[in-house]
Amino acid sequence: MPKKDVERFYGTATVGEKGQVVIPCEARERMKLQKGDKLLVFGMGCDMIAFTKLSNIEKFASSLSSQLETIRDVINKTK
Repeated sequence: MPKKDVERFYGTATVGEKGQVVIPCEARERMKLQKGDKLLVFGMGCDMIAFTKLSNIEKFASSLSSQLETIRDVINKTK
């Protein structure tokens, strides 16, 4: 079983006709997302969106900070 706090890539999502996005099943299960949960939606730059549970904002900010170098490496490799 994977570690609880390991960052991972869950796949892709498609924006629907009404702007809705379906979060991949594995991500919903792992994050214990339930119908009606409130999510914060962040715009990061002009073409990036991040979701987090309202209750996890502090954990989210800490994780982004600690993963900044890895995120930069991934971005640079995709250019």
